[in-house]
Amino acid sequence: MPKPAKGARLGGSAAHEKILLTNLARQLFEHGRITTTEAKARRLRPVAEKLITKAKKGDLHNRRLVLSVFNNRDDVYRLFSEIAPRYENRPGGYTRITKIGGRRGDNAPMAVIELVEALTVAQQATGEAEAATKRAVKEDTTKAKKADKADKADEAEVVEDAKSDEA
Repeated sequence: MPKPAKGARLGGSAAHEKILLTNLARQLFEHGRITTTEAKARRLRPVAEKLITKAKKGDLHNRRLVLSVFNNRDDVYRLFSEIAPRYENRPGGYTRITKIGGRRGDNAPMAVIELVEALTVAQQATGEAEAATKRAVKEDTTKAKKADKADKADEAEVVEDAKSDEA
């Protein structure tokens, strides 16, 4: 459970900070990496690592503790079944923070926080299959649009031919 820190907080109140860290952790586990400010990344790191450590233990008590943070069974299931097994032999250090410079506009220092272990082969294959499906759907829609344009062009030629025959 994210505990508010002493001193300045990330978004105002302690409650807002707790919700912010929970949402950042959820997005980190969903996407594997997120881009955020350095301060948020530094505050997120211990929260995410403690959640992964609880998920590695895998017992009911720790599952309920993580569920009290996330309030979403799907996220908890993903953490316990997909993410925690990747770190089974790793004693800690599940995340990496990489500084990427200032944000355009306000020059806020930005960083990428990501899970250290690469995706497993099965997850990469699933991702590639999903990408191939998306490409196929996109190609089908573009082909359909081109066919519609060709049909309209043929109809326009027929109409023009009919008008020239009448004249």
